Amino acid sequence: MKFSKLPPKTDRAKIPRTVWALGFVSLFMDISSEMIHAVLPLFMAVGLGASATAIGITEGAAESVALIMKVFSGMISDRFGHTKALVFTGYALGVISKPFFALSDTVLQVFCCRFADRIGKGIRGAPRDALIATVTPKDVMGASFGLRQSLDSAGAFIGPAIAALLMWLTFDNYRLIFWCALIPGLICLSLIIFEVKAPEPKNAHRTNPISREAMGRLSSAFWMLIAAAAVFSLARFSNAFIVLRAANVGISAAMVPLVMVLMNAVFAFSSYPFGKAADRIHPIWLLTLGIVFLFASQVTLALASSPVWVLAAVVLWGLHLGATQGIFSVFIAKLAPEDLRGTAFGLYNLVSGGALLIAGIGAGALWDTLGASASFWAGACFAVISLLFMLILSRGPLKDV
Repeated sequence: MKFSKLPPKTDRAKIPRTVWALGFVSLFMDISSEMIHAVLPLFMAVGLGASATAIGITEGAAESVALIMKVFSGMISDRFGHTKALVFTGYALGVISKPFFALSDTVLQVFCCRFADRIGKGIRGAPRDALIATVTPKDVMGASFGLRQSLDSAGAFIGPAIAALLMWLTFDNYRLIFWCALIPGLICLSLIIFEVKAPEPKNAHRTNPISREAMGRLSSAFWMLIAAAAVFSLARFSNAFIVLRAANVGISAAMVPLVMVLMNAVFAFSSYPFGKAADRIHPIWLLTLGIVFLFASQVTLALASSPVWVLAAVVLWGLHLGATQGIFSVFIAKLAPEDLRGTAFGLYNLVSGGALLIAGIGAGALWDTLGASASFWAGACFAVISLLFMLILSRGPLKDV
């Protein structure tokens, strides 16, 4: 299956084999994860009787711990090397957690499964991104991150499509879907073992990433980008609320996963073109465009009264992901010293993780107290603040990056 438009032949030749391998690792892992995530909010709400607040806390805490863990794994990779071992450990923990979703009978058990799954994501994220930055030529940095993000998001629409098909065939058998999610996870681990090649750790002295000297080498532009990422994260809470909104306007349980299929299809097809564009124009304008897409999506979701409007908002949400996710990585790779890239990616995700936790809890509380629309109006307000922040950065610290 052709997931997205391939890079031009000259660029494909420049993108290292390891980057392609990591892209397909992300593809299969996201198929596995999204088969579960596409139906998990409904399983919690319908099967286990969880409130929107409980779902918001579960999703916010799970995603936040993943991002927070990245700072520690990033520091370890900078201090000791062994990026492939960290990447494998993180993916393996995610795969091992999958069967336990099928065995869960309480919200607390689901919370623990999500927690373990996202710890794995946190362990692998920063070392993987640092590895990509290390092995990739500078003139295809944006294309390489865009390629990995594109394959990752392709898995994120294939997974919900499989989940929707299984929901229809099995009459909403959530637990069987959770068991089936183990299969692509095992393929993912095999690819890491046999296809991912990482540079051997050097015997020379390596940077201590937690020293004052190391932190001082991270520029003011880097810290301003981190602050902007925090505000941006407050505007884009968990996708679980999109799933709940889809059900809220009348989309059936069996069809709800197809909403995520649409969003991630748009995400997959737009990630590489946006990443490629970042090699030719200033990335700040792509982030600005992505925030405009996010604002439009939040407003549409707040006003939505029928499935058509939710689907339109989902397309906009997918475009915002494509225009922003890989672009933040490009900025980090350009701003951080090579021997501190793992730490830099980790710090970026640490701050984003804390903001996501606040956003998830806040969105759930607003949903339960003031209604679904309130959550999305709050997200739209933070999107406006984030847009103003980006416009300021485009004229200041990030102007010449």
